[in-house]
Amino acid sequence: MSLLIQGGELITASSRSRADIYCEGETITRIAAHITPPPDCEVLPARGCLVFPGFVDPHVHVYLPTPSTTAKDTHESAGKAALLGGTTCYIEFVIPARTEEPRDALETWRAAAAGRSPADYSFHMAITRYDASVAEQLEHIVSSEGITSFKVHLAYKDYLEVSDSELYHILGLARRLGAITIAHCENAAAVELLRRQLVSAGRRAPRWHYYSRPPEVEEEGTRHFLFFAALQQAPAYIAHLSSRAALAAAMQAVGKGQRVWIETLIQFLLLDKSYAELPDFEGAKYVMSPPLREKEDRSALWSALAAGNISTVGTDHAPFDFHGQKDLGRDDFTRIPNGLPGIEERVKLLYTHGVLGGRIDLHRFVDAASTRPARIFGLFPRKGTIQVGADADLVVWNPDWQGTISAATHHMNVDYSPYEGWKITGRAEYVTVRGRLMVEKGRFVGPVDHGRFIGRNPSG
Repeated sequence: MSLLIQGGELITASSRSRADIYCEGETITRIAAHITPPPDCEVLPARGCLVFPGFVDPHVHVYLPTPSTTAKDTHESAGKAALLGGTTCYIEFVIPARTEEPRDALETWRAAAAGRSPADYSFHMAITRYDASVAEQLEHIVSSEGITSFKVHLAYKDYLEVSDSELYHILGLARRLGAITIAHCENAAAVELLRRQLVSAGRRAPRWHYYSRPPEVEEEGTRHFLFFAALQQAPAYIAHLSSRAALAAAMQAVGKGQRVWIETLIQFLLLDKSYAELPDFEGAKYVMSPPLREKEDRSALWSALAAGNISTVGTDHAPFDFHGQKDLGRDDFTRIPNGLPGIEERVKLLYTHGVLGGRIDLHRFVDAASTRPARIFGLFPRKGTIQVGADADLVVWNPDWQGTISAATHHMNVDYSPYEGWKITGRAEYVTVRGRLMVEKGRFVGPVDHGRFIGRNPSG
């Protein structure tokens, strides 16, 4: 069956127009001022609404084992939540243990996702050790599996951290293969020393997590990563940048001509460290790495986002229950599973506080939450835009809808919301994925197995 979205105002990263969109099969085949629907065509009314390309979340964890527990979402629950929030495609991280082969980890993550997600998805491949065997596997993963982005951790000592030698060789391999290297930029040795010092001094409440990873730790990690990227002339993507100090370090590298893209997270734009200082262990809900920063850091990130210096806004979606998981660290903040849930709320919050808040315009909103992630990670123009030949991933947005965020009504499989009680304006009224209607009037209506893995071409 064909699909016609009729009467909406189309918003892309660079254009705004009123037009109808006609989709056949899985793609957009015609865009015109007025299109008469043929027989048996499904028509979605969009008059009074904005029509966006499906949003792309570049930083998601669904299947996420940790040393003490496993994240709560499945691809079904995360995919539903994503779609109801307007995100039609997300990129998840495959994270092998240091003793695990990348190909084996990929099979584990693939099995957790295949046939279980209503949204489209792709993978980043984390590299937790580097040797000749790993290099051979990575070449195959890029050339044959369509996974063209690597992730390295400069944090999590003795667990995920790579050595300087490994980092140097990973960046060189990525450059040769046309892959992009993503980095978690914190100094692992400094974090470990600070954590031990705080715990020994009896400073074990959630609020002390911040002081184990101060901005200087992130700044040093950022400079460290970009120093090695410069040595290898490799493209570099900084994940979840949180602070003014790290932003300045990244912009210094950009000023020298390095190919650097910066990602921040919706929570770093909206929350500050006072949330992690809430009494009665409530602060544990907001423990993540890097941690939430000062209000001044939020202002700097908004300015950089508006200017286009920050390329993308992701979530680092990592859903751990407050009861039974976060409270594993009730007596020791180092045992609190890190991360916040957010895949369902990212777009609504960015629209409400970014666009309606006057901080960014509609085009920067679409660019940061859809187009730029698709471009950087090899999904564009299949994803991230509205044009003939693109996947029919479309969001009909009701700009007047008003609601309240709550764990009682969200669809993520987690028992709290970091934005409990927050008011929002605007929602995804209709959402399509490759021409299939998945959300109708704010309700999930699609098949849970509609999503598919999207392989990507090298784009570095």
